Amino acid sequence: MQQTTDATVEHLLLDSRKLLFPSTSLFFALSGPRRSGGSFIDELYEKGVRNFIVDESFEDISAYPSANILAVKNVLEALQELATDHRKQFDIPVIGITGSNGKTIVKEWLNQLLQEDFNIVRSPKSYNSQIGVPLSVWQMNSANTLGIFEAGISQPGEMENLHKIIEPTIGVFTNIGDAHSEGFKNIQQKANEKLKLFAHSRLLVYCADYPELDKGVKTLGKKIELFSWSKNIPATLQIISIDKSGAPTLIKAKYQEDTIQCTIPFRDDASVENAITCWCILLHLGLDNKVIEQRMAKLRAVEMRMELKQGINNCSIINDSYSADINSLTIALDFLQQQQQHAKRTLILSDILQSGKNNAALYKEIATILVQKKIDRLIGIGPEIALQQALFSVIPETSFFTSTDAFRQSFPGLHFFNETILLKGARVFEFEQISHLLEQQIHQTVLEINLDAVTHNLKQYQQLLKPGVKLMAMVKAFSYGSGSFEIANLLQFHKVDYLAVAYADEGVELRKSGIGLPIMVMNAEESTFDVLLQYNLEPELYSFGILRAFKDYLKRSAISNYPVHLKLDTGMHRLGFVHQDIPALCNELDGDTSFKIQTVFSHLAASDSAEHDGFTQEQAASFVKSCDLLQAEIPYPFIRHIANTSAIHRHKKLQFDMVRLGIGLYGVDAYMQQQLKNVTTLKTTISQIKKVKAGESIGYSRKGTTDHDAMIATVRIGYADGYPRLLSNTTGKMLVNGELVPVIGNVCMDMTMLDVTDVDVKEGDTVIVFGEALPVSMLAKWAQTIPYEILTGISQRVKRVYFDF
Repeated sequence: MQQTTDATVEHLLLDSRKLLFPSTSLFFALSGPRRSGGSFIDELYEKGVRNFIVDESFEDISAYPSANILAVKNVLEALQELATDHRKQFDIPVIGITGSNGKTIVKEWLNQLLQEDFNIVRSPKSYNSQIGVPLSVWQMNSANTLGIFEAGISQPGEMENLHKIIEPTIGVFTNIGDAHSEGFKNIQQKANEKLKLFAHSRLLVYCADYPELDKGVKTLGKKIELFSWSKNIPATLQIISIDKSGAPTLIKAKYQEDTIQCTIPFRDDASVENAITCWCILLHLGLDNKVIEQRMAKLRAVEMRMELKQGINNCSIINDSYSADINSLTIALDFLQQQQQHAKRTLILSDILQSGKNNAALYKEIATILVQKKIDRLIGIGPEIALQQALFSVIPETSFFTSTDAFRQSFPGLHFFNETILLKGARVFEFEQISHLLEQQIHQTVLEINLDAVTHNLKQYQQLLKPGVKLMAMVKAFSYGSGSFEIANLLQFHKVDYLAVAYADEGVELRKSGIGLPIMVMNAEESTFDVLLQYNLEPELYSFGILRAFKDYLKRSAISNYPVHLKLDTGMHRLGFVHQDIPALCNELDGDTSFKIQTVFSHLAASDSAEHDGFTQEQAASFVKSCDLLQAEIPYPFIRHIANTSAIHRHKKLQFDMVRLGIGLYGVDAYMQQQLKNVTTLKTTISQIKKVKAGESIGYSRKGTTDHDAMIATVRIGYADGYPRLLSNTTGKMLVNGELVPVIGNVCMDMTMLDVTDVDVKEGDTVIVFGEALPVSMLAKWAQTIPYEILTGISQRVKRVYFDF
């Protein structure tokens, strides 16, 4: 331990990129699969951080003479112990929530229902992990009168840690099911492990209709009061009926000999279950059921994700307006900072409600954060932020309005153009009115891209890499249909080493959008040499013709040591120098200073096929021989890479110096599918529904007929949007309100017809073309192709919507 000064710690820092308050931050040097947390201490020390927790292997303490450094056996455990100690300082009710699904919804609904009665501190977003829970609990302060925290685990032994940190006085177990079960023997073991969160709770609320959960609860004994609810067996809250026939869902129940009821503005089973769980909490807390009825009827859907959409006048809009508090604001600003497509960053922010701080201190802190996050323009909406506008004079451009309506009236004169705009507003300010003004009105067929899933998939592959192995991410073909700069921004934030595009114009678009990572261009052409140099793009040289042409161009331009990549053909027989070319290639490179060989690489033809593993090894052997010959002639080291997505995990010995991650990043890899998250969801809507009698024809060439009286829904997608015409006439299917329904008739250019007979459906309903429940791989199988073709074939007229949780 090294202590040089006394210190006040207000902020816990785990990511060097999220530094806001150097003097009051404590950095925990957590190590990941590829990087040591200690490697960021130099950078943070230079920026003014003076408090560090490191592991005992850290040897450079003396290099930071004015820092307080504590060396511990386990940095994560130190973080958890600090949060545990912080929690013990507060004697307030704390609700701890766990379960397979619904944790975040129940947390947010409880906040909606109880915010009039309590000053609530709760988990930001879904911070429920071994790291997220300590950060959530650290938020507790003396103004809070109720805490609500979620806890999630993925394997046995984890819940004990979270129990010590949260110490819930009231427990909520939402449900138990198959979600996230990979680390458990069975559902019973998972239920028992999750119940450990409530080891010292005074009350547990749960649904007794889950047999494994009910069985596990009975092992707790009499040390905890149980508040159960059930539709099937006797319970504290006995559900009598659930009537979904009306617009709101009416729920009747028996509680303490009385028949009570409530209505909720949702019909789906998950929402009903989550609402009943909240009902139990409110009854336990003693709220009159008439008050509960009024509040439950006003429950709002929880938008748990930030959405990035195209806006008017070449703007990008980030909509995160379902809540506004200082912690979720910081998270949203981090997402805003990742966006490099526009130089100007604008924040539209409402009053922050129930912060527990006086307004002067609160908005002074927010102003400091906005300066750190390089906000160029602030628009404040609400009476309180308007009163504190003098604190924001440090922001280059500001304007303030006392209400959303006042903003709307002034909208025509505010002039939004070529900027990224973050909407962050408390629900009462109804920022959906603002998003409607700013968002570009789009075709109702959209491709949703889950950026959180991209990050997850990236980390899954990074964990497989040997120490020191770099990663090149493939963002060619519009990032497999998922977008260009939007995906590249995310990859840059997460510090991948290289990007690869197919053509120079793709690289130019990334550079214009602020991407600074090295970019390899795989199909360089002589006509684009000027562009390559102008935008610092690195060409792949695959033949003597392109090599000599680029060499001559560089010499004419008096440029030396320009970064290039050599492509070898080891059996793919597409592009590249074959092994027999290597001596001549060495002669071409001998003594030449025009190039700097950054990497030498090849492409595996069948790395995903066990049948061809012998051929893969032959390719690898040829690659190594060629690289060795080149290295003998090139007087400096270069990076070698041959492993693509499948080879990263199937042929780990072939990782060499770098790997190239492609389709797996976007959630498609047969061997890794269980570990990956779905990234893309293609959605459309129903434009019309009509009755068609048996024997009548549907669509062009009268190819579709039915043998029954049918209900036909026409949806807004066709082959011009990328939906293959091969999926005509029952070959393809789509999901309508959870039901798989067949395509009927030929797929048209802009529309497709579905047989929705016997499905509860109405015009305007959303239809899933592919996504989590209907994988793109299934669509590809029906269309007799591969997922690559489906993803890259989605038309540019289909608007992309990006979101992050």
